[in-house]
Amino acid sequence: MKNADIVSRLEEIVGPEHVLSSDMDRTLYGYDASLEKGQADAVVLPGSTEEVSRVVSLAFQEKIPIIGRGSGTNLSGGTIPVQGGIVVHFSRMNRVLEVDIPNRTVTVEPGVITLDLQNQMLEQGFVYAPDPASQKVSTLGGNFGENSGGPHCLKYGVTTNHVLGAEMVLYDGTVVWVGGSSQDNPGYDLTGLLVGSEGTLGLMTKVILRLLRAPEAVKTMLAVYDTIEDASNTVSAIIAEGIVPATLEMMDHVVMKAVEESIHAGYPLDAAAVLIIELDGMSDGMDRQAEKIMEICNRHHVRDVHTAKDAEERARLWAGRKGAFGAITRLKKPSYMVCDGTVPRTKLPEVLSRVMEIGEKYGLLIGNVFHAGDGNLHPLILFDERDGAELEKVRKASSEILKICAEVGGTISGEHGIGVEKLKEMPFVFSEGDLDAMRNVKLAMDPDNIYNPGKVVPEPRQE
Repeated sequence: MKNADIVSRLEEIVGPEHVLSSDMDRTLYGYDASLEKGQADAVVLPGSTEEVSRVVSLAFQEKIPIIGRGSGTNLSGGTIPVQGGIVVHFSRMNRVLEVDIPNRTVTVEPGVITLDLQNQMLEQGFVYAPDPASQKVSTLGGNFGENSGGPHCLKYGVTTNHVLGAEMVLYDGTVVWVGGSSQDNPGYDLTGLLVGSEGTLGLMTKVILRLLRAPEAVKTMLAVYDTIEDASNTVSAIIAEGIVPATLEMMDHVVMKAVEESIHAGYPLDAAAVLIIELDGMSDGMDRQAEKIMEICNRHHVRDVHTAKDAEERARLWAGRKGAFGAITRLKKPSYMVCDGTVPRTKLPEVLSRVMEIGEKYGLLIGNVFHAGDGNLHPLILFDERDGAELEKVRKASSEILKICAEVGGTISGEHGIGVEKLKEMPFVFSEGDLDAMRNVKLAMDPDNIYNPGKVVPEPRQE
């Protein structure tokens, strides 16, 4: 890329103050919440769909990679400019464009912060349900790209279940709409294809989201266990009973120790694991459902189970869960890698045991905090990134954990995407024919490989 010339042309599109090209800026936008790093050739902050279209058109003409970016909280290297190129940062496109309460939709730009939208909708009695732990800083465009989940995805589903349509900029700068405000649209489900594509097929500049009525009542419970096996078996038993809580979250003692040092959420430090169980919906019948859950917990040797007595205690319990990733570095290690595998709920005890065995094999401390209700594991492997030998052990341990997830009938990612970190693990769950089909989709949507190259789908295997 001819930096000076391209930077000048970008400045003509968005204004000089919205183009960053210093060494420091390019380095700052060269990493995210993963362990991967790269360096952009330039960073551009467009303020409208038209500006995004013109930037993409320029990149297409010059055959320069384009990488869309929000807050950079993704955990698999999805926004790393591994081949250089132009990072399109959406922080200026942060408007809520239309709130349509009668039709229960809201239209937003990609730079809107997830929690900001949720708080705004809650004031009107509605919720946007997907709630990743990063919701305080993550953007809706990033949630779209990663198909983000969160604790409440057990009952309400992940991002794709709440996206109705989107405005999209194609590889050559053409602007199109996919999906729409109505519940059903004819033709190919391009919206479903694009959610979770990690910016490899196009850039979204507007998104239509589904709203739900805020629940009438919420009941949050904390169940304390002396073994991880008992906690895991409780999860399966609750679902088998036909009860679908809003959330079923688990933390082990390693993570609880970090959280208590950081947030003081009230978790017991002598327990092996806790479950956060939340019910929501109509108040009528909720007490009976809570009693049934307590009965199931007691059947599986719970040490203690109690209900948050007020909104303050509930908020404190959730602050601990959602602050777990940030707190974990208090445990004497400055870095961590998150494995994001998903397994059948009935396999949780077996897989968690094998995860601990892998930690012992490599001499690594592993903490667990995850969406137990849908089997979405988040083993946090703690280490010092400055130690090259230890980093190599971490990468091997992570790959082995993901292979175990695949072997028991699960998969290698529940919500954090593939990015670059999991490219070599894709064959654990896909055949070469499966991957070829994905490559053909990429070729059709982005024939010159402009959008976020080197992500999601590995290069063809060399014979």
